Formats: sequence, C-alpha cells, structure tokens
Amino acid sequence: MKASQFFISTLKEAPADAEVVSHKLMMRAGMIKKLGAGIYSLMPMGLRVVRKVEQIVREEMNRAGAVELSMPVVQPAELWAETGRFEKMGPEMLRIKDRHGRDFVIQPTSEEVVTDIARQEIKSYKQLPKNFYQIQTKFRDERRPRFGLMRGREFIMKDAYSFDRDPTAAKASYQVMAAAYRRIFDRFGLTYRAVAADSGAIGGDLSEEFQVIAATGEDAIVYCLTSDYAANMEKAEALAPQSARSLPLQSMTKTATPGKSTCADVAELLNLSLQHTVKSLVLATDTLNKEGEIVKSQVWLLLLRGDHDMNEVKVGKLPGLAEFRFATLTEIEDHFGCKPGYLGPIGLKKPLNLVVDRDVAVMSDWICGANEPDFHITGVNWGRDLPEPALVADLRNVVAGDASPDGQGVLAIERGIEVGHVFYLGTKYSQAMNATFLDVNGKPSFMEMGCYGIGITRLPAAAIEQNHDERGIIWPDALAPFTVVLCPIGPDRFPDVKAAADKLYAELLAAGVDVILDDRGERPGAMFADWELIGVPHRVTLGDRGLKDGQVEYQHRRDTAATSVSFSEILGLLQSKLAV
Repeated sequence: MKASQFFISTLKEAPADAEVVSHKLMMRAGMIKKLGAGIYSLMPMGLRVVRKVEQIVREEMNRAGAVELSMPVVQPAELWAETGRFEKMGPEMLRIKDRHGRDFVIQPTSEEVVTDIARQEIKSYKQLPKNFYQIQTKFRDERRPRFGLMRGREFIMKDAYSFDRDPTAAKASYQVMAAAYRRIFDRFGLTYRAVAADSGAIGGDLSEEFQVIAATGEDAIVYCLTSDYAANMEKAEALAPQSARSLPLQSMTKTATPGKSTCADVAELLNLSLQHTVKSLVLATDTLNKEGEIVKSQVWLLLLRGDHDMNEVKVGKLPGLAEFRFATLTEIEDHFGCKPGYLGPIGLKKPLNLVVDRDVAVMSDWICGANEPDFHITGVNWGRDLPEPALVADLRNVVAGDASPDGQGVLAIERGIEVGHVFYLGTKYSQAMNATFLDVNGKPSFMEMGCYGIGITRLPAAAIEQNHDERGIIWPDALAPFTVVLCPIGPDRFPDVKAAADKLYAELLAAGVDVILDDRGERPGAMFADWELIGVPHRVTLGDRGLKDGQVEYQHRRDTAATSVSFSEILGLLQSKLAV
C-alpha cells in the first residue's frame, strides 16, 4: 500500500470528550470517528487493525473445529421470551417494533438464535459435538457509553456456541475453546491473564475471563504470587481467618461520636485501627405477585469489617438474596429507629435477617453503630452481647495480602481489561427452548452448551492501553495496521531515494510483508510524527546522504534512536525481525 492511495487523517489534539489513552490515540491516529454516543465509524486505518484481529481469531477458531456462520443482528423477541431474557436483560437490550407492531431486539448476544438453529438442525447424537461461531455486530445500550471502543454501544464480537451430548463432553469442548483462546491471545502479543470468573447474567458454573493487563483497566484481577491461581474480583474467595476469636477484654460501652458517621471517622476519633470497626449494610428483597407488584419485603443486615467492601456478586448468590436491592430510608428507620451512619445490630426496633462476614465472625471487642445519632458502641462481642451469628458467609472483596484460596501463598491485585470470556452453560438454554436430540438409547436429551466471546473491536483499545508512550501507539506486530513503514526523505528531489524506496517496497511486498510506502512528500518531522502516533512497529528511513554510503536507517517503534543498516541487508533484517 502507498500512503497516497490510502487515507491518513491524524490530529494534533484529541477531542475534549476523549477520556482514556486508547480513545484519545485512536481518535488522533484517525482510526475511529464518532457518529453518536458510543457509536463509531471504523476508519480505514482502524479497520485494518480490526481485520487483523478477526483473522487471528478466525484461524484459531477454525483450527479448534468451530464452524463459522452468521446470525441476524435483528432478532424476533419471541425467541428471547422463551428464555425469559426479553424482560430480564433490562434497558441494555435495544427493543424495536416493525411496521406490524411485532417486537424485535438488536442482538446483544445470540444464545437464543443459535439454540433455535440447533433444535431445528441437530436431531441425533451422531451430529454432536458441534461448535458454531460468528464475527458479528452487536448492540448494548450502555447507560454511560464512554472510553471510545472500550465501552461503546455498537461493537463487533466473536461469539461461539458449543453443543454436546453430556456434561463430560461439554466440559471437554470448553477446554478446547479455553486452549484456543490462549493461542489467540498469545498470537496477539499482549500480556494477559486467564482468570476464574462469575458467569453473571449469561449463566453457567464454569467460566474464565481473559484480561489484558493495563494500569487503566476497569477490572481488578486477583492472583497468587506463588501459584497459578487467578480470578476476577467478583469470583475471588476471601478465606475464613484461621486464627481463633480472641477473648473479650472490654465491656460493651455506648460511646459519643458526634458527627462521625463513617467507620474511618470513628476509628480516627477513638484512635483505633479501622479493622476494629464493623460497618452495617442494609439490603431488602421483595416478593412479587403475578402483576409484578410487591406483596412482601424482607430486610437484611450485613456486617463487614470497616476496611472491607461488599462484593455484590457474592451477596447475590446467598439463599434469599438473589434479587436484593439496597433498603429504603423508610425501611431502615422502621428497623433501626435511626438514619444511616450510626446503624448496628444491637437494640433493633424490628427483627431482620442477619448475615455476618467471615472476618467479622471471629472479631472481638469491635465497634458498631448504636442506632442513635452521634453514638457508637465499643467493646462488642459475640456470645456475650449478641447471639453467635447463625449465618456466616464470604461477603467481601479480597484485598492484597489475603491468603490464596489454593493455599499456595498470598494474593496480589492488578488491573485488567476484559477482552474475552468462556462459559460452560449446561442446559440453561436448551431446556428453556426445548432443544433436544435423540441419544444412543433412542431417548430425547437436552443439549449441553457452552458459549465463548471475544470483543473484536474492544481488543485494539485494550492493546493501546497496554502499549503506548507520549508519542502515540505502539502496536504488537500482529495487530499493527501496517507492520513496516518506509519513509523516503525528499523522493521528489532525489531520484535515487525514490528508486531505492520503490525497490525495497516491491521486495517487501513480494516477501509477504504488510508494508506501507509513505510517498506523500511530507517533511521528515511531520512524517515521523504521524507514524509514531499511528504506531507502526518497524520504520525504515531512506535519505540521499545515507544512500550515497549504501546505508538506510532502521528504527523499531520502541527504540529511542535509529540504527544504520546497509541497504543490501535491510530486507533480511526486516525478515528476521518479522520471522517472515
């Protein structure tokens, strides 16, 4: 490709609404152009990156035995109603009506459609296993679309779905996909972690996220420093403390804490560690009638150590708390006789459901609210001042230094960007949609399913968050829009420069190198700035002075300076670096 035939449109400054590095650099490098909130056109330079992502994904999915198809972006609502997700998906799913008033959705994912295909086409165990995948546009109506392609509303995703006879075969298919994902992310040339994850709204009980490591990542990744254990924050278990509860040393005392409504403020006032405080979180659950009206509500009090944060996913998995919400001010005052800030489990006006975090269950002489403004209670102890807790559970996010759940060391935390996810679904969708096959015994059985996604357009943004500097993007070879750029200096003034550039360009093309020749006639400073911003990893500069001595300059995007190379050797050098 020659630059004069391509479309290059760089900016010196990023738009004001661009917040994170990838958004700023993709806009400045002319890779994306905003059309609306969370909706972007992929410009030629950005599309080349996306196509390279797709190519690697497609090659490894095919290698793993998956079969490509394409499912409609617009899908009938009846299929989603079969699984109950037409209502459950909430406002993130864009719902539309056609001219006849029939309901449709703009697909956020395609479990229902692919299950419908399977129930129509797969009749016998002899047709299994099967794995269908697509690379297709999706739409999720994010409340706050932001960060460019990182959290857009319209995006391209690779989604795959496996169908098997039984759980054993399904888990084998899952492992094939998990291995394929590792090959895919290895080929991308990014630093990543595969972490155990919660399956969320999609369902299932075996799940891994693939996280690109980046300081700006939205997700917290938990891993053990001395073992292979890794999980996302939602999934990581906080083990119960191994030490026994200490004997009480203090009497329970109502203590004035004027204006101190947080655990941190109370600890500072009393000159105690925050670890001695206990926070009270008040939740509620509702029982609904057929019309969706609340007929009964239950209030729950969760106790966590003052320096710990509640893990909503863990709490939502506890019996009775699957659809929890935070209690209203009226519900809190009815049960505690006090507004938030001074709540505690002692002296309640009405009984409620008490759930205690594992760490709190072994605490002694702890501090909580007195259910009275400007007062807390110090020296609280289980068994003496309160009954031993009946329900103890893991309610919190882990913190760095916690014991690893595998018993092999302690945990550390780093930031990551989720770019892939694999799930074992079981029969969640096949049962809901009656997707059966005749097994070897001649009886119908529900298909066992798995699903596997990669954010195709999110991945380039994640790659930039991990690979950039003050000059611009630094692409891994596998993802770069062009792998090599040739920068001739003054080709219109120096025929030897133009001839050498054309010769090297032709040789690189013949060798299968993805090369672009910058024949725009730009000044060297402006030309170099463009390609450093765009992030092409390998640059060769050809100038009249150097060519008189048979030399050109090579510089990798990460290098601080160029290196002189013989013109006769530059092709071999590039081939060795690219392993072409």
